[in-house]
Amino acid sequence: MVIEFGRDVCGDLTNTERREWLVTNGIGGFASGTIAGLLTRRYHGLLFVPMQPPVGRMLFVSKIEETAVYAKHTYPLHVDRWTGGLLEPNGYQQLEQFQLVGTTPVWTFAFADAQLEKRIWMQQGANTTYVQYHFRRGTEPLTLNTRVLVNYRNAHNNSHVDTWEMKIETIKKGLKVTAYDGAMPYYLLSDRAVATAQHDWYRRFFLMREANRGLDAIEDHLHAGDFEVTLQPGESVTFVFSTEARPNMDGAAAFAERQQYEASLLAKAQYTCSDPAYKPYIDQLILAADQFVVKRPLPTRPNGRSILAGYHWFSDWSRDTMIALPGLLLTTGRFEDAATILRTYAYFIDQGMLPNRFPDGADKPEYHAVDATLWYFLAIHAYYTATKDTQLVRELFPALQDIIAWHQRGTRYNIGVDPQDGLLFAGEEGHRLTWMNAETAEWVVTPRIGKPVEVNALWFNALSIMAEFAAMFGYESPNYQEMAQKAKTGFARFWDTEHNYCYDIIDVPGADGSKTHDGRLRPNQLFAVSLPYSPLPPEQQKRVVDVCSRHLLTSHGLRTLTRSDPGYIGSYGGNDWQRAAAYHQGTVWSWLLGPFVQAHLRVYNDLEQAQTFLVPLFHHLSDYGVGSIADVFDGDPPFTPRGCIAKAWSVGEFLRICQIAFMTQETQQ
Repeated sequence: MVIEFGRDVCGDLTNTERREWLVTNGIGGFASGTIAGLLTRRYHGLLFVPMQPPVGRMLFVSKIEETAVYAKHTYPLHVDRWTGGLLEPNGYQQLEQFQLVGTTPVWTFAFADAQLEKRIWMQQGANTTYVQYHFRRGTEPLTLNTRVLVNYRNAHNNSHVDTWEMKIETIKKGLKVTAYDGAMPYYLLSDRAVATAQHDWYRRFFLMREANRGLDAIEDHLHAGDFEVTLQPGESVTFVFSTEARPNMDGAAAFAERQQYEASLLAKAQYTCSDPAYKPYIDQLILAADQFVVKRPLPTRPNGRSILAGYHWFSDWSRDTMIALPGLLLTTGRFEDAATILRTYAYFIDQGMLPNRFPDGADKPEYHAVDATLWYFLAIHAYYTATKDTQLVRELFPALQDIIAWHQRGTRYNIGVDPQDGLLFAGEEGHRLTWMNAETAEWVVTPRIGKPVEVNALWFNALSIMAEFAAMFGYESPNYQEMAQKAKTGFARFWDTEHNYCYDIIDVPGADGSKTHDGRLRPNQLFAVSLPYSPLPPEQQKRVVDVCSRHLLTSHGLRTLTRSDPGYIGSYGGNDWQRAAAYHQGTVWSWLLGPFVQAHLRVYNDLEQAQTFLVPLFHHLSDYGVGSIADVFDGDPPFTPRGCIAKAWSVGEFLRICQIAFMTQETQQ
C-alpha cells in the first residue's frame, strides 16, 4: 500500500503538521517528524539512539534544512516555527506530494519545472539514518544546500543552551560530532555532498505539541555543518547520520536492503484476505507491527527481545507486551520472535509478578501491576494455540505454577486470592495496579482497589489455562480445574442485577471497614466475554456486549466511561493533571476494539457485521501517525486522535481481530 497525499493536503499546514511519520531500527532507535517538516515535539528528530538498548534514548541529529537553487532562483524546502508563532521559512509550500512506501516516508517537492524527491529510512539493527534526495525532473542542474542541526540530550527533555561548545571535526565524507569529553561520537556523512563545519546555536524553536501538553515547548539546536551538492537531472545524493564511523554509504544498496527486510516481514505472514480491498491496509499494519519489536539483551540471553509499548515516549511494559504479542507476532507468522519474548520475560518474574514497566534508562524494573502477569498466561496460550509448541509450554510451566502459588499466598500490594470466593483482590492506597493507571504526583485517578472485573476474568482464564496445560502434562496437584471452578462461581458476584451488567469492581473497601461495589459503566467487563474462557452465562454475555455497544462504542474504539456518568470527560488534552483526569474517564482506547469485536462475534456470530466495526481504523492509517494506530482518541465526536502516534497494543489487537475477520493463514512457519 502507498499512503499518498497531493497538494490538497500538502499545501495546508494544518493537515501536514498534524500528520507524523516514524521509522525505526529494531533496537530502540527511531527517527520521526511531521509531514510538513516542522518540529512540533521534543521527540522529533532524525536520529534517536538507545544508550541502554532498547531504552535510554538520546537525540543526536535534530533536523536537516534544505534549500534548492534552480534556474537562478532559490527555493526553501524546510519550515521552522519560532517562539511567538513565527513561521520562517515556508518550505512546505513547495511540497507537491507525500507518500508512505512501506514504512519509508517520501516527499516530492516541485518548483518551476523541477521535481526533487526525498526519503528517510533507518538501517535495521544499527543507529544509522539515511536521508536521500533524487532529482527526478528538470532541464538544468540543481544545487542543494543543507544545514544539519544536532543535539545530545535525553529524548524526554529539551535543550536550553547558554554556552555549550561541541567539537565538530571535518573528516572524510563529512563531519564528526563529539558533544563533550566522554560523550558518544556520531557522524554526519554524505556520499557526494561537500561538508563545511559550523558551530551556531539556533535558539527558541517552538514545539506546538509540547505546548498543547502543558510542557516545556522551547528548544535550541546546534547548526553543526553545511553540505552542498550539485545534481544533474536523474542524479541522487545520500546523507548518512550514524554512530558508526564507517556505515554503508551506498544509498541505493541500503534502501534495497530496507525494502528486502520489509518484504520478508510480509512473506512471513502468508495469508489470504477475504476482501482484497483490505489487504493493502493489513500489509501496512504488518509493517507497522515490526516497529515495536526490539532487542533486549539479557545477561543469560543476549538475543532477548521485547516490545516497546509506543512511540514516542514509552519503554517496554509487560502488560502492553503480552496484550500486543498475539497480534504483532502470531498473526504475522513471527513465532520464533514470540517464543523469544516469552522466554525473555520469564527472566524477570519475581514474587509471582512480571514488572509493570522497564524504565527508560538503567533503573530496575518496576513491579506494580496486578494484570500484567495474568496477560502472560493469555500470551503463552495464544502462542501454543498457534504453534502447538509443547516444548516452550513445558519449559515455562514451572514459572506459571510459581505465579499461581504466589497469588494464592499473597504478593506485593495486597494482591492475593480471597479464600471465600476464589477471586483475586488487589490494591493499596496510593497505588494503581490495573491498566487504568493514570496518576499525578498527588492523585491516583482510578485506584480500583478491590476486585476489578477484568482482573478476575483474567484470573479465571489463567487458572483454566493452567488446568489445560496440567492435563496435557499429566500434573494432578494442585487441582487447577477446581480453583478455576471456584473462581467462576465467585464471578457471579459481579453481576449487577439492577443495571443488568457487570460491576466494574466489587468489594471496594471503605474507610469504616465496609465494602461496596463500583457500578460505573466501563468497558472492562468485555474481557469476561472476549477471553478464551468466559465466566458468564450466554444471556449475560449478550447483555454485556449490548450495553457496551450502545454506550461505549465509537468509530475508533471504546470509551472508558459512559457519557452519562458525572465524571465523564470528553476531550483528552491539556497539562499533566488534565490529561490524567481524562485518560480513563471517557477517553477512547483503540486497543479495546479487539476484545469488543471478539465478544461481539462470540455473542452474535456475525462476521460480516464484525468487519464493519474495523473499517474506520483502516481509514485512520492515513492520519496522525501515518501508517500506524494512535494510542487514544477523544470521547466526543469527531474522536480526534491523541496521545502517542503509534501504540503497540492498538496495532496488535487490531491485527489480531483482523486475522479473525479478514485473514486466512496459508502456512505456518
